[in-house]
Amino acid sequence: MTEPQRYFFVHLQKTAGTTLYRRIRRHLGESAVYPDASDGRPPETVLMVDHLLERWRARRSEIRVVTGHFPLCTTELLGAPFATFTVLRDPVERTFSFLRHHRARTPADRHTPLEQIYADDIRFHGLIHNHMVKMLSLRAPEMVAGCMTRVEFTRDHLERAKEQLARVDVVGLQEDFESFCDELSARFGWDLGPPEHTNRTEPVDVAPAFAERIANDNALDIELYEFARELVAARRAG
Repeated sequence: MTEPQRYFFVHLQKTAGTTLYRRIRRHLGESAVYPDASDGRPPETVLMVDHLLERWRARRSEIRVVTGHFPLCTTELLGAPFATFTVLRDPVERTFSFLRHHRARTPADRHTPLEQIYADDIRFHGLIHNHMVKMLSLRAPEMVAGCMTRVEFTRDHLERAKEQLARVDVVGLQEDFESFCDELSARFGWDLGPPEHTNRTEPVDVAPAFAERIANDNALDIELYEFARELVAARRAG
């Protein structure tokens, strides 16, 4: 039996992915997009690979688009061909957005300094430290906890992330998000509708030393982001 066209969205944290998820569901219908209401609730639905695999076995015939914070190598476990897409963001800005979002959504941390939230070991190693490199470079055998897998990063991870990103079908940048959506529509024949915004947080003043610390901690992500900018520019020019 011929498989339908399916799509895998490598949803990097705080890159406007939730907005994109909503627009895709509106176009394709809720049951065509993982996760839908029948799949459960976050964080299991968007972080736990085992949960995704269980729901994939139950709903494979319905699902056309897989979303969630799942590393690219997750496609190998699903046993189906996928067109892939992702959107990247400046790593320092992505981190600040993640920290603000956590503080806004977590009553216990509502007044916690961003530096303290950043220093939390689980959040840092799970969702901050070179997050974009990890999501693209992880190999299935080493993915012990999905995107929360702790990685001892090397230059090899960066080079593998670049190689994998170059193979992703549609790559976008958060600062030019609508152009990315236009490319998705043109490439896949989707109608994503007008722009909308979800989960936005207001910028706050931070010490320059803190921004420098984030940049140093995420140096591989910064290199990957520059590579992504060059890749997007080259694809559009070509």
